[in-house]
Amino acid sequence: MTVQELDTPALLIDQDIMSDNLRFVQEFANRHGVALRPHTKTHKMPEIAKLQVAGGACGIAVAKVGEAEEMAKNGLTDIFIANEIVGRSKWERIRLLAEKISVSFGIDTPCQVTGIEEVFAFSDCPAEVLIEIEVGENRSGIIEESSFFELLDTIKDCPHVHLKGLFSHDGNTYASGDIAECRSISIAAQERTLHFAALARAKGFPCEVISYGATPTIMNDVPILEGITELRLGTYIFMDASQGHAIGTLERCAATVLATVISRPTSERVILDVGAKGLTMQTRTEGICAVPGRGTLLDDPEIHIEKMFDEHAIINDRRFREQISVGDKVRIIPVHICPVCNLYDTAWLISGQQVIKKLPISCRGKLT
Repeated sequence: MTVQELDTPALLIDQDIMSDNLRFVQEFANRHGVALRPHTKTHKMPEIAKLQVAGGACGIAVAKVGEAEEMAKNGLTDIFIANEIVGRSKWERIRLLAEKISVSFGIDTPCQVTGIEEVFAFSDCPAEVLIEIEVGENRSGIIEESSFFELLDTIKDCPHVHLKGLFSHDGNTYASGDIAECRSISIAAQERTLHFAALARAKGFPCEVISYGATPTIMNDVPILEGITELRLGTYIFMDASQGHAIGTLERCAATVLATVISRPTSERVILDVGAKGLTMQTRTEGICAVPGRGTLLDDPEIHIEKMFDEHAIINDRRFREQISVGDKVRIIPVHICPVCNLYDTAWLISGQQVIKKLPISCRGKLT
């Protein structure tokens, strides 16, 4: 089957570009002497996670317990849930996973630790946790040293909770004004994470894992400071229009959405058969990841989706309208690939114009 024979909308993954991205980042990690733990929330596909591990990754990261369960069911055996996990039912599910595979998860609050201790008190294995350090994204994680010390004291009083290490994510690099600022933010984030690791060691917690990363930093070859043990990034495997702008090229964009032209109602307007339910409404308008519109045409990167409805994408471009016909198919590079993958049951692995195989997106919808 060729790409043009596929029904639309369809999520396409270019095998050659994806494989090159995989090698590029793995070689970066190897060159810096650190482990690579890809964040699979980007693709949500166990088959691609296995490719990443086979390529040298130490394990994988996920965002939710449900994703961890699905990845474990498909043979992944070293999983970090890079998120604060709260609630007895979730801790009990992690305890069941911990009896079969190596699984760890995030915390940033003492009450999480005491609740985890209750669930793991009669388990044969301790709960493996990592403390998140907030490094400028203004999201979750430890901010004050006093909060950190309180959390360490709570862990010390909970014998069934083992502090494996720390993790951080400098998502604020997405809004960097330029590459120099991106690198400055990256170094500051690493330094802050390593500072808290030193505080933990002084309190008797060795922190064997110091996990850090975000795609814009690694893809722009930022320095990795001594003491960082693990890089954790996700979008790099597929990239997208915003990440392409961050590195100055769209050539690493492996994921596209195939869509059909269904209407040309004016001299400028073209309508595609995919909308927010296949591309999302998300835009990026600030910093190195800023990109015009709500999607970029692969074969004509100057053309962008201007407006989106649930099932319609609108392009207003006279030149494009004159060269396209109803029934023609086009490929769109999404603004942000991670939520797009969660909108499809399957993806199509392609090479050139040939379809190689169908890939189930089996972690789709695993939100708990």
